[in-house]
Amino acid sequence: MQKSYREELVGVFGDPIDENPTVILEQAAFQACQLNYRYLNILVKSEDLEQAILGMKAMHMKGINLTIPHKCAVLPYLDGISKEASIIGAVNTIVVKDGKLLGENTDGKGFLTSLQENDITVLGQEIMILGAGGAARAIAVELALAGAKKITIVNRSRQRGEELTTLIQEKTSCQAEFLLWNKTISIPEEINILVNATSIGLFPNVEQKPDLDESSLRPDLVVCDVIPNHPRTQLLKMAEQQGAKTIDGLGMLV
Repeated sequence: MQKSYREELVGVFGDPIDENPTVILEQAAFQACQLNYRYLNILVKSEDLEQAILGMKAMHMKGINLTIPHKCAVLPYLDGISKEASIIGAVNTIVVKDGKLLGENTDGKGFLTSLQENDITVLGQEIMILGAGGAARAIAVELALAGAKKITIVNRSRQRGEELTTLIQEKTSCQAEFLLWNKTISIPEEINILVNATSIGLFPNVEQKPDLDESSLRPDLVVCDVIPNHPRTQLLKMAEQQGAKTIDGLGMLV
């Protein structure tokens, strides 16, 4: 049989995209499984998303991951989405099946698994989430469905923050409230888990950190950051200095 030199294409659409380490994980997995696949980091601007989706189909790609800022914006271009993704209102994965583009969201599931692997329980906990974008929506919904007592959404955009708060209240049994992020945020003592689901600290802006009162980070607090590169963010460094338990974004990514 003649050898085929064609590789099956998959990858990730995002902006920025240079720092995304998923390509390393995926290529290692393909090699280990002896799969003739190629994973690509592809820069796609917001205004070019529709054309990128059309190009994905034209090139017969097997699927694509989505990162900032496309997880919500891509929905109109899909043929179908999973039940969980429908509740979340965002997808991070598109699979091509029988010529159809099907969306799924694994962000929240990955985050929940990362907590479990670090022996962190969600049931009955009060959780504060920074951000209200695609990753925040996925994480908030999964935490609510896993039995969190209350989730506080902190966001600079009131509209997006209130939309996510309402989503949690209407689609789950978890309590939820919104806090406008227009000043330095102090973490209330009743909060058990703090999650940064924003892009603050993402490469190349690795010196950035959320506008938080550092003294409100406590030893009994669990502080999580979804940023995978560089995983040891300024937020996690601050939290470690205060004695808090920290969880980086690599576990969620894997």
